Amino acid sequence: MRIKLTLAYDGRAFAGSQSQAHGNTVQDVLEKALEDTAKMPIRLHIAGRTDAGVHAEAQMAHFDAPEHLNMNPYNWLPALNAKIPAALRVMACEEATPSFHARFDARGKTYRYKICTLPVLPPLQAGLAWHIPKLFDLDVLRTALSCYLGRHDYRCFAAVRGNETEQMDFHRTITEASVKTLDDGYLLTFSGEGFLYRMVRLMTGAAMAVAQGKMSMCQLQQFIDPGDVPFSVTCHHCAPADGLTMWKVHYAEENAPEMLGY
Repeated sequence: MRIKLTLAYDGRAFAGSQSQAHGNTVQDVLEKALEDTAKMPIRLHIAGRTDAGVHAEAQMAHFDAPEHLNMNPYNWLPALNAKIPAALRVMACEEATPSFHARFDARGKTYRYKICTLPVLPPLQAGLAWHIPKLFDLDVLRTALSCYLGRHDYRCFAAVRGNETEQMDFHRTITEASVKTLDDGYLLTFSGEGFLYRMVRLMTGAAMAVAQGKMSMCQLQQFIDPGDVPFSVTCHHCAPADGLTMWKVHYAEENAPEMLGY
């Protein structure tokens, strides 16, 4: 049986979502819980990578439950939550079609970024918001965010990882880049078909740099669709991980796993 999981986590407790040698990632912790439950190794597939310190409201994942286990999704939910730290929770557990893949069936993702503008950052927001107490131009921020809409070459908004090639496609389609006013700051929302490594943090940092007068709108536009510039040329205004949350993974309706009511 293929099982689909909806995951939420506080990114401060983990070194990212993808498995690493030291084992302190969301994938590593969950695979250990799966192995402890099934008494055998089980591979977990996660919809999208998040960096250390980045949070998730609805990260998606799937695994194939061993045939010898008489466990339905209702059983897996408490079994896994009992074996993982409180900073990570399995929020929902559903049976998926055998062909469903959490990563490859995803049609898009939505991220949210919290900015706190209070004079003093409340302790309960530490690690959960980017603290910017200085004034900036909200109208300019909205205009800067609108520059991201549509399909563009985002090579300048991808952190260099060392595995880039000239053949890599850096084009991505962004369907939403908006800002909402909150009582204590602002909430930025980015939706698109997919995002490059640290792309949302770089987009946020660049838009805020324009709103603060640290970069011109013309300079921002030059980073978008840069033409033939080397892929090593990157926008250096990167927002911290603190305020970023993977909010939702989008699937085509015909590929989404059937809800079983658990």
